[in-house]
Amino acid sequence: MPPSAGSQVSRVPAQRTPPEELAPPAVAPAPRQPRRRLRTALTVIAAVVAALCLTGGVVGYLVYDRATTPDRSTPAVVVDNYLRAYLVDRNDVRANLFACDGAAEFEMLRRLRNDLAAREERFSTTMWVSWESFAVNQVDDNAEVRVDLTFSAVVDGIRQSDRQSWVFTTRLNDDWRVCSAAVAS
Repeated sequence: MPPSAGSQVSRVPAQRTPPEELAPPAVAPAPRQPRRRLRTALTVIAAVVAALCLTGGVVGYLVYDRATTPDRSTPAVVVDNYLRAYLVDRNDVRANLFACDGAAEFEMLRRLRNDLAAREERFSTTMWVSWESFAVNQVDDNAEVRVDLTFSAVVDGIRQSDRQSWVFTTRLNDDWRVCSAAVAS
């Protein structure tokens, strides 16, 4: 129907739609799925490495502890270790690891070690100490250990030695310890 003379029709000029509005919106790329296999593999590898490190640390500690703990398992062993620390190495701190706590009687052994040191200085030589013939007499938690000590040195090209029998008393608390030392009568 044509418009009547009295009515007015408003006309809107035709507008062209911009092309970006006509096209469907661009789809954003799907987020990349994380590599779950790689993450799982790395987690397993990290757990295995952590377990190996922990196990290695525990084994290392146990080996170290066993290697550094003094052997005080028997009366003869504790006397042997005490003699090595006290007379050969002349290490009082190490020797105390094998000695009874408190009232230990080592005055005769102290005098012997001082005498050996004085002879070394006087004759400009080295005194060697060795021992053999451990005889153990154990009664309950006490034991008496008889040992033959040999002292030797080379003085003016001549080898000299002396042998003495000693008696060491030991006591068992948590482990064996040397409590006294004296020349055997």
